Amino acid sequence: MSKKEKTIIAIISIILLIILGLCIFGIVKIVTKNQIIEDTNQLSNEPNEIKVVNLIKNEVENTTNMNITNEVKEPETEKSSTSEINVVPTMNDKITADSSWCGTFQLVWNDMKNTLVNGDVEFNPQLEMVENLNKEDFNDDMISEDYYYKIYGVKSLELKAEIEKGIKEKFNQTSDVLDKLDWDEKNLNNPNRYIFYTMLYRKFEYLKAFDALSASPFGTKYKDVEYFGINKYTDNAVGNQIDVLFYNSEDDFALIINTKTNDEVIFYKNPKGETFNEIYENMNKKAEKFKGSKKFENIDLFKAPRLEINELREYTELENKEFPTLNGIGVIMKALQTIKFKLNETGGEIKSEAVIDMVDSAMPSLNEPTPRYFYVDDTFALFLREKGKEKPYYACRVEDITKFQ
Repeated sequence: MSKKEKTIIAIISIILLIILGLCIFGIVKIVTKNQIIEDTNQLSNEPNEIKVVNLIKNEVENTTNMNITNEVKEPETEKSSTSEINVVPTMNDKITADSSWCGTFQLVWNDMKNTLVNGDVEFNPQLEMVENLNKEDFNDDMISEDYYYKIYGVKSLELKAEIEKGIKEKFNQTSDVLDKLDWDEKNLNNPNRYIFYTMLYRKFEYLKAFDALSASPFGTKYKDVEYFGINKYTDNAVGNQIDVLFYNSEDDFALIINTKTNDEVIFYKNPKGETFNEIYENMNKKAEKFKGSKKFENIDLFKAPRLEINELREYTELENKEFPTLNGIGVIMKALQTIKFKLNETGGEIKSEAVIDMVDSAMPSLNEPTPRYFYVDDTFALFLREKGKEKPYYACRVEDITKFQ
């Protein structure tokens, strides 16, 4: 066979293969079309109600399958804060390296507990946080009424307006939490739906302003931190507003700065304890044992970092869980707390709100004197306390200073 004949045969074979492929494709297309027509006719013969049910069923199944594929459920946690500063509801809760507490959430919890439960709040299973809140370790007797505004009642727009008017008249402040609640009409004026609300607000000045000091390190990790305090050029009168609780070394001391009001600012360097209560008790024990001078001498030096935080904590672990009440069953729908705190060379300002939005229904469902260096330039705890009161109304522990500046 010649080369030309072989070429012709190859071309003919290719053409035949192409024709065969087209035939197969056509047959498949016809069969598919007939099946679609048959399915459509079958669907058109069904009653309209069945068609709708099937459509809804398919949609639900598709949504469910999609959620199973894409949703990653996060584990429940006891922290829901706007930053890496851990806000705890009581001084008995264990704290992390950088933590903050204010008594406002305890006050709203007390009101809810004593008004609607008349006993301990009991979750199933019980939470350690709830056990600590039930202790009422901070209450109205530990702080003057000038420091806070609180109210509770049936959830309504009238109650919201009363709260806004109350904090405006008392503190000239607005709320950061009320608009975070659901004020939909269906949730209002229900005799079983309650709001428990508290705001604490204080602005205080030192007896005399401290000096703004040069930026310097905090611990071994942080540079160029902003400080205020007393150096060798500061007027001696500035130091007279400081009371020493104890001074064991430049890494183990505590002191109080007095203010023009009844507020005391307490610094405790290198605090020991797993909770704010433990830290506070350890500090007081050291102060009782201290036999040295509790007067801030003219040769003593002091510096502390400027502080500023703005925290929002939602206690999601308390929400949507049932607990027995006097009327039947209670459920917390929303539990929020904010803490705004600033401290500098002239004084400080703190604003904290707490709110619980809950349903209470019968339906089942805390030799030669040498200078002493009171440099708060490493891990420390800070407390704010009303003069003459047993407990502070604010506390924070600072290790990573960048979170507070």
